[in-house]
Amino acid sequence: MWFNKLVAAILPYMPKSLVWVFSKRYIAGKTIDDAIEVSRSLNKDGYLITIDLLGEFITKLEQAEDNKNKYLEIIEQVQKHGVDGNYSLKPTMFGLLIDKDAAYRNIREIVSKAAEYNNFVRVDMEDSQCVDLEIELFRNLKKEFPKNVGLVFQAYLHRTLDDIKGLLNIHSNETPINYRLCKGIYVEDESIAYKKYKEINQHFLEDLEFLFQEGIYTGIATHDVPLVDGAYKLIDKYQVPKDKYEFQMLYGVTPSLRKSITGKGHPLRVYVPYGKDWFAYSTRRLKENPKMANDIIKAMFIRG
Repeated sequence: MWFNKLVAAILPYMPKSLVWVFSKRYIAGKTIDDAIEVSRSLNKDGYLITIDLLGEFITKLEQAEDNKNKYLEIIEQVQKHGVDGNYSLKPTMFGLLIDKDAAYRNIREIVSKAAEYNNFVRVDMEDSQCVDLEIELFRNLKKEFPKNVGLVFQAYLHRTLDDIKGLLNIHSNETPINYRLCKGIYVEDESIAYKKYKEINQHFLEDLEFLFQEGIYTGIATHDVPLVDGAYKLIDKYQVPKDKYEFQMLYGVTPSLRKSITGKGHPLRVYVPYGKDWFAYSTRRLKENPKMANDIIKAMFIRG
């Protein structure tokens, strides 16, 4: 345990070329061509995908414009190559903390482009300073694109179930809501976030049960076996049809569990990240799960 945490702590200070040896197992690559190739391969294996361009927390609106154009190109490439998947994005990449109106315009253009192809954009939930802004953003987008935009909720935040309930007024058979439910990865104070493993899992399953009770489509985003098993039980309990949920997993993480889930007949979507900002993503994932340190050692000294 202490060794894993040590590796997680020193990884950000190691040469990027060395870190890439490990990271490429969890990142599709550095270009859209890499992401398309990985996505098509996953489609062939029976998985849906969602593509995510890595990056967040920009400092200039010029960067937001660049990110918007990259996403528009992603959509065109996905359509061109017949990839079966959709898109995930972080609003801070489009200026959310600089100018929320500019961020809305940028993201609206992306959702509009996806809607032209009857596709879907997932608005990721970021750290606690962004939650209210991102819920507001989602509400506004959903008014215009009721079937083409979804949101993420993080079970470790105390407020999550109340936030889900607060959005029930925009959910109907004609305008269904689509959420991803995950544990949450950002470092938050214990005054607003659950910290203990069992406590987080308990609230994850409570949130998931409420979503199923309300008939809300849910992406069950977890690699945790107890949560997968808990989700199975809730799916059976509420007889949730396969067009009302999917499991979701990160590219390169727990592939054997991924195969087990689809082997039982459940739909599953793989989150496919790519881009030049892979380093920050890799270090954050390791801090979230220090057990991945074992994979780093194997990658560097066995495969490498």
